[in-house]
Amino acid sequence: LVSGPTALSAPPGVERVHVETAEEMYRAVLAKLEPAGVIIKAAAVADYRPKRRADRKIKKDHAVPEVALERTPDILAELGKRKGKRILVGFAAETDDLLENAAKKLQRKNLDLVVANDVQEAGAGFDVDTNVVTILDAAGGVEKLPLLPKREVADRILDRVTTLLRKSA
Repeated sequence: LVSGPTALSAPPGVERVHVETAEEMYRAVLAKLEPAGVIIKAAAVADYRPKRRADRKIKKDHAVPEVALERTPDILAELGKRKGKRILVGFAAETDDLLENAAKKLQRKNLDLVVANDVQEAGAGFDVDTNVVTILDAAGGVEKLPLLPKREVADRILDRVTTLLRKSA
């Protein structure tokens, strides 16, 4: 389990690799790639970071600084390039055109499954214990799940992964 800062504990028996930045996550995920048969990439990593980092406090008595941004590494896209026979699951947190954007991500990043959720929908998103998702697969399947506890959503995703594993065996 490669994870950024969280108050949650790793499940029993699971090695947790702690990271702070998108760059650290990129390196840690690629370092653990070789033995993996299934990769579930659920992290909401920032797409951009400041180009320059201040080494000390920026005082208010100066003009408001402009912050130039640069892209962070696209971990999921890199995994899609190196996928091989692995099963790769990604997530698409969207605010507009949910299914269209999720389907594009599924194709563009060479995923087997993408779990799409409209983070503006009631009961969905990051600050609640429930979610409303639609699972799209590489064969064109679309399964919309009702409002469920996140644990149940995880079980449904793992059921889909198990089915894919059986098909590939």
